Amino acid sequence: MTIGIWVLGNQLWLGQAALASVAGDRGATPVLLIESHQFAQERPYHRQKLVLVWSAMGHFAEALETAGWPVTYRRADQTEVALRDWLQTHRISELRLMDPVDRPFMAWLRGLDLPCRLTILANNHFLWSSAAFEDWAQGRRNLLMERFYRQGRQRFNVLMAAGQPIGGQWNFDPANRQPPRGTLQPPPPLWFSPDAITEAAIARVEALPYPTVGQATPFGWGVTRSQAEAVLDHFIQHGLANFGPYQDAMVTGQDTLWHALLSPYLNLGLLHPWEVIQRAEAAYHQGQAPLNSVEGLIRQVLGWREYMRGLYTHLGEAYPQSNWFGHHQPLPDFFWSGEVEMNCLHQVINQIHRTGYAHHIQRLMVLSNFALIAGLDPQAVEQWFHAVFIDGYDWVMQPNVIGMGLFADGGRLASKPYAASANYINRMSDYCRGCRYHPKQRTGEDACPFNFFYWDFLHRHRQKLQAQGRMAMILKHLDRLAPAELASLQHQAQAWHAAMANRDP
Repeated sequence: MTIGIWVLGNQLWLGQAALASVAGDRGATPVLLIESHQFAQERPYHRQKLVLVWSAMGHFAEALETAGWPVTYRRADQTEVALRDWLQTHRISELRLMDPVDRPFMAWLRGLDLPCRLTILANNHFLWSSAAFEDWAQGRRNLLMERFYRQGRQRFNVLMAAGQPIGGQWNFDPANRQPPRGTLQPPPPLWFSPDAITEAAIARVEALPYPTVGQATPFGWGVTRSQAEAVLDHFIQHGLANFGPYQDAMVTGQDTLWHALLSPYLNLGLLHPWEVIQRAEAAYHQGQAPLNSVEGLIRQVLGWREYMRGLYTHLGEAYPQSNWFGHHQPLPDFFWSGEVEMNCLHQVINQIHRTGYAHHIQRLMVLSNFALIAGLDPQAVEQWFHAVFIDGYDWVMQPNVIGMGLFADGGRLASKPYAASANYINRMSDYCRGCRYHPKQRTGEDACPFNFFYWDFLHRHRQKLQAQGRMAMILKHLDRLAPAELASLQHQAQAWHAAMANRDP
């Protein structure tokens, strides 16, 4: 009997479950990695995302060989052909791989009728197992993240003292919403020069015959475990202290501010969430960073990241098709090109084209907010997010975009839609200063589209929104609009809908 291990491109950790299951017999256990063009063509991925995954896979193959594993690295047009050839060559009787946390991939895999036993091992890149999340979720009417986060803090004893949260409260969000006033001097991010493996991956990506988006170079992301650890060290030393206050700020020319840039490495397996949490908590106890910044980071990793994965497995196969508002406006071309006169969208989309990255508020309150109030098709928006973000995977993007960003699930995840006018962007960024539209104007030639789309959204969906308790005060503001102004707002929204459909916003 020969056991073989298939390591997927987002499972690049020597301690991952499939490798760990046979670690004592590593010299006799074949390992397969497939650089798959079949899966790379599922959507027009960002070039830097493909470079990152393929270079990281190449480096991980070297790390496996150094650790004594017999490794096969295949570049394949058809994944199934490469897999079956490897199974036959090595006479594999049992194929083991770690749960990919990806429904479409798992459905594809189970439909192959392989000539060997298939064993799927629980994914240990997360702190909560799927079973543990189901136990938590069972019988709850509202699966609120805050409740899940608090239980996670207690369960793993993070930022706790004598059974109570350190600092006397669970959440320090009010201290973490500082607008970008004055001159901010964030630390430069830690980037790396491409080595030979990365340069070769860049060349392969730039030569691809199928659609991709964004720039492949300059490429500075880490591609090894040691580089990912260096990014974590750099953030703890230089970014964590001011991460909290400015985590919602957006500044022209500042792509990263004090953000950690850890999500690509966590989602590839180059970092484990527990080590990030431990490092952040130690920084607080050692006086390197204030509690509000440390708690804010831990809430993203122990709270939000684990919650997203748990919901992905819990909500079921129909969830990705949710469209509670019945939105069907096609995705505008400028989401791909960045060529739009709205400066906030222009800045964020161009940043994504250059780096494959935007932080959580740029994603939620610029991109998703616009998509929500403009009535864009939720599935098209989710596919775009999945394609263009360097940290995007199915389990990340389905609940984040469908649930959090677009409220397309009708409130299974969020307690209200994250819909906002231009006022929010004007307060939390400097984008409005360089825009031809005026953030205070609701109607007229210079009115910001965020304004007329916002009020049109509230009006169109009033019946559904009034059932959301947290929307009552906002709907009272809608009632104060004069009928003539509301008609003008609706007219401008309709004109923009027509222009976007004609590819001329």
